[in-house]
Amino acid sequence: MKFLQKLGKALMFPVACLPICGILMGLGYLLAPAVMGAEGATSGAAYTIGFLLIKAGGALIDNMAVLFVVGVGFGMSEDNDGIGALAALASWLMMTTLLSTGVVGTIMTLEEGTSKFIAFSKIQNPFIGILAGVIGSMCYNKFKGTKLPDWLAFFSGKRCVAIVAGVVSIVVSVVLLFVWPLIFGVLVAIGEGIANMGAIGAGIYAFLNRLLIPTGLHHALNNVFWFDTIGLGDLTHFWAGETSADVNWSLGMYMSGFFPCMMFGIPGAALAMVQCAKDSKKKVAIGLVASAAICAFLCGVTEPFEFGFMFLAPVLYLIYSLLYGIFTVITVALGFRAGFCFSAGATDLLFSASLPAAAKTWLIIPLGIAAFIVFYVVFRFAIIKFDLKTPGREDDDEDETKVKLANNNYTEVARIILEGVGGKDNLTSIDNCITRLRLEVKDYTKVNDKKIKSAGVAGVVRPGKNAVQVIVGTQVQHVADEFKKLAKK
Repeated sequence: MKFLQKLGKALMFPVACLPICGILMGLGYLLAPAVMGAEGATSGAAYTIGFLLIKAGGALIDNMAVLFVVGVGFGMSEDNDGIGALAALASWLMMTTLLSTGVVGTIMTLEEGTSKFIAFSKIQNPFIGILAGVIGSMCYNKFKGTKLPDWLAFFSGKRCVAIVAGVVSIVVSVVLLFVWPLIFGVLVAIGEGIANMGAIGAGIYAFLNRLLIPTGLHHALNNVFWFDTIGLGDLTHFWAGETSADVNWSLGMYMSGFFPCMMFGIPGAALAMVQCAKDSKKKVAIGLVASAAICAFLCGVTEPFEFGFMFLAPVLYLIYSLLYGIFTVITVALGFRAGFCFSAGATDLLFSASLPAAAKTWLIIPLGIAAFIVFYVVFRFAIIKFDLKTPGREDDDEDETKVKLANNNYTEVARIILEGVGGKDNLTSIDNCITRLRLEVKDYTKVNDKKIKSAGVAGVVRPGKNAVQVIVGTQVQHVADEFKKLAKK
């Protein structure tokens, strides 16, 4: 759980880059619909501006996995050191190169169009990105102080981190060489198994699609249902202007259910998160989830919303995925049909509504209202009932942002706290949140609460045998910076 919390915190760095992507791409598609294959002008000022906006937004959203590499590598490294991010990037480049179709095809049989080929063609995904980030940061934390013989002294300390990460990445790549196709193949087999289950099958697909987002493995299912991997191709046939009479399933059934959830369900869930946030942190919550909700409504970019809470509250993400499954079953059963080229946002709905396979698109209004209400009620109930740590509901006490540090000499405050926890040799981890200095110690008996409080802090909390949290207030970052400097001396 502690690992997931650190990972969730680290992912906030790349997630903060994503809202602008959705906004830019949504505006771009409105100005230049022809870019996504819809009818419209392919020249002129509006087209040029729209094209540039789409490309600007796509520059980040298309490279989201790389953002996770750098963000996790930086965020999970002790002291948030950039060397961890550099090592993570080295790990990413090595793994994605070694597991590319060109390299894999050289060392084993790899026929184009097979499940194994598709698996390795999708190796540049968020799961591998997060894995590379973890490798880079863990190698930094473990080997940043390594001392080598004099003749290798240049590579001592931080300089050896990327080298170690590279070696680890080779080993991991060898494992993935055999494991990755199996994982991908299982997902394809699942897709084939539910393809003939009608509306229920579409609901199961939608549930698994959302559930697998954190790993990037949803691409396997998408290839089954959206493209012509096993003879379906819901997306390709829909945009080719065909109808259900041209295929052996109800065309659009594997895309339609996403529209009410992304356009209206996510804004409802976002509203619940904002209302459940602590009063002192509502602005922070609004800044994160409101922009994410706009992204989802306009063009179906959901990652800014999903990665904002999936690791903080995994149970809530499971509920979120279930809601997608339920609404997809209902949407398909009612006969609503729409398709998307990019994702299930208002822009794609507008452009797909004129295609032959589109049907009962007016149902987006009642379905959307229902999705907004259900997502809002379920999220609000779950967050409050289970005290889930969604944005704005971190562990800090609500009144801690009002705490005033009695001594504004941050260096002196840090020195006293360090002495109170038994000195730098008694520390194993240093971190901080909005109001607290979070420390891990070797010997809890050396911690002197009275000494720590003499620094002018508001209090000391012992959440675990070796965990010490010092309530500093909003000045905690200044104290933490000085504390880390003293701990290094």
